[in-house]
Amino acid sequence: MPEHNDLLIIGAGPAGLAAAQYGARAGLNVLVIEQMSPGGQALLIDVLENYPGNVELRGADGTVIAPPRSGFDFAQDMHRQAEGFGAAFLSEEVVSLAKEGDAFSAVLAGGEKRSAPAVVIATGAAHRNLGIPGEKEFTGRGVSYCASCDGSFFKGKKIFAIGGGDAACDEAQYLARLSPQVILVHRRDRFRAQSSIAQRVMSNANIEVRFNTVIREIKGTQKVSAVVLECGGTAYEESADAVFVFAGMIPQSALVSGIMAELDESGYIITDQKMASSVPGLFAAGDVRSGAFRQVVVAAGEGAVAAHSAAEYIDELRGTAYR
Repeated sequence: MPEHNDLLIIGAGPAGLAAAQYGARAGLNVLVIEQMSPGGQALLIDVLENYPGNVELRGADGTVIAPPRSGFDFAQDMHRQAEGFGAAFLSEEVVSLAKEGDAFSAVLAGGEKRSAPAVVIATGAAHRNLGIPGEKEFTGRGVSYCASCDGSFFKGKKIFAIGGGDAACDEAQYLARLSPQVILVHRRDRFRAQSSIAQRVMSNANIEVRFNTVIREIKGTQKVSAVVLECGGTAYEESADAVFVFAGMIPQSALVSGIMAELDESGYIITDQKMASSVPGLFAAGDVRSGAFRQVVVAAGEGAVAAHSAAEYIDELRGTAYR
């Protein structure tokens, strides 16, 4: 028989951690299942400067009293906070999710099962990597996948942006507000982005577009200092301060395929404003959710909403809902 909980949360990024805290505070028996370390992609953030309240504090003499926390420290605090409210954590991989009647059953990689009447999917979305030398080594040290997260670190610097879709063009325009030296590199001879978006990029004086160009390597010592590009069969090296990769995202939504949750055309889970999916009792929050604004503060808010909605759903099932 599977071990039973009130609420299963699959994924322990900011959305899952916030859901754990709010679920536990609501008096639910909460189990968070995460195959990696709690924190998700927040662990890659060197300085989490755009989370409200997470700022550098200085004394009257200008000395730093408290620096802004890193994504790692922030995630550790959220983890401890959720545990403090009573949420339990299990380091395991969920290989399948099924629903029978009013109960969900999660099968773990080790063969064990966990069940609950409500589930929050907070598995996030993975960045589509370029798979080139230097990309992994310099992630968080000049290589980024989020302009609004890290763009401000490179104001006035020489920035390379990689991609040709809507997201790449939008993010390049955001970066162009921070620096007059944005080079948008695309391997094709034209953008796949909507024509109106592409035209805005082409007419932006701060953006240089290089079609038919491929990035082959990212170089540096402690941080990014150069890139190797190839155009027309000729490779060349050029100085760089940052490389922003916008090659797309891969939603980690495979678990819900077996229970027929509705997905959008890109594979993200469709929810309503209560984070409820098309399957009763199944909620989604964070980057795995369709239409999400992929920021830590948003993911945390969605996790809180998902847990609150799950608690209401469980009360309805048990006939204890407040009327």
